Amino acid sequence: MNYRLLTFFAIYICLISPTILYGQRQRDERPTIENFKGIQYTGDDSTFYINFRFRMQSRLKYTSSSGDDLSDGSFEARIRRLRLRMDGYIYNPKLSYSIQLGFTRGDQDYDDTDVPNLVRDAVIFYNFTDNFYVSFGQSKLPGNRQRVNSSGELQFAERSLVNATFNVDRDFGIKAYYSPKIGEVPVHVKAAISTGEGRVANVTNDGLAYTGRAEILPLGAFTNEGDYYEGDLEYEESPKLSIGGGYSFNDRTTRSGGQTGVFIASPLTLKTSFYDAIFKYRGWAYQIEYMKRGSDNPFSTDEEGDVAYTFKGQGLNQQLSYVLNRNSGYELAGRYTWIKPHDDIRAFESQTEVVELGLTKYFRAHRLKLQLNANYQTKGGIYQTSHDGNNWGGTFQIELGI
Repeated sequence: MNYRLLTFFAIYICLISPTILYGQRQRDERPTIENFKGIQYTGDDSTFYINFRFRMQSRLKYTSSSGDDLSDGSFEARIRRLRLRMDGYIYNPKLSYSIQLGFTRGDQDYDDTDVPNLVRDAVIFYNFTDNFYVSFGQSKLPGNRQRVNSSGELQFAERSLVNATFNVDRDFGIKAYYSPKIGEVPVHVKAAISTGEGRVANVTNDGLAYTGRAEILPLGAFTNEGDYYEGDLEYEESPKLSIGGGYSFNDRTTRSGGQTGVFIASPLTLKTSFYDAIFKYRGWAYQIEYMKRGSDNPFSTDEEGDVAYTFKGQGLNQQLSYVLNRNSGYELAGRYTWIKPHDDIRAFESQTEVVELGLTKYFRAHRLKLQLNANYQTKGGIYQTSHDGNNWGGTFQIELGI
């Protein structure tokens, strides 16, 4: 066996120990200004408040050369994420803000834009009521569930390939959030109008992006906002379900993925739909996510004749997990991901499937955890290890934060 694979297991075994699941929730959509027990400061007249959080992810990642050749195709040893977040309010709690900075190259969109984008979130909120608030600035759009969830709340080291291919990410704009109840059933409605080019845009082009999402929780609210993190760490005493869906229309974007991807010569209009659900009960958690992107013309050609394209097609991701013992903090999880390109881009992309297994050790819920993942990726629907494009992978990651 490759010595680097042995390293994954050795480190994992050396660090595990008994624990109790405990942790504070983190939601990227709204600043944390209540009941925060960390690094914080309040002005003498109580008209100013700020709290500080950080988190980091240290990672080893291995990908084989092919399905039947386990030598290194690639190997990573790096800090995947290092983030600083500041939440607070000025004047009174109705006028709040959230700032998040990313300090690693992978967090800065550098490879696609050649610009070190440190600022991930810089957004101002105004709460009209407890159930209705608006925001202005740069933050996550109300897109698919896994993207809205913080990367610090995942049960695998990375989000799925479906999310990586189709998500609408962060953008600058105006957003509104409304959370009424229909009887005893919570409902969340979210909408945004944004620039459409993501974090890097300096000048807004003629087109804008319009995004909307709705969620319904027919069995009532999750314990400790459990619909916004993966795994049933709360051991829900009664079944809980959240069903969500939405749509994004990005008019004449100048990037291949809308808010993400490389810059393109001629604008594209992207239409992205997403549907998802999450269910939790007594340590079991299941989530499913379907996304589809359409474009009348997915190709863009520059003056030199070079062709760029958006990934037009559809994808499905499913995850099933069980917390083996709430006190010891071990969780087993499985994931199946499927991506299918549209016929328009079939000459450039092939169907991709990923089967992945995960073992997570939670010390302080998602704030301190160890993750060990193994996966097998296939191309064209052929699972034979000798098939071109198939490979094995493994990831070991430590998540630490407050």
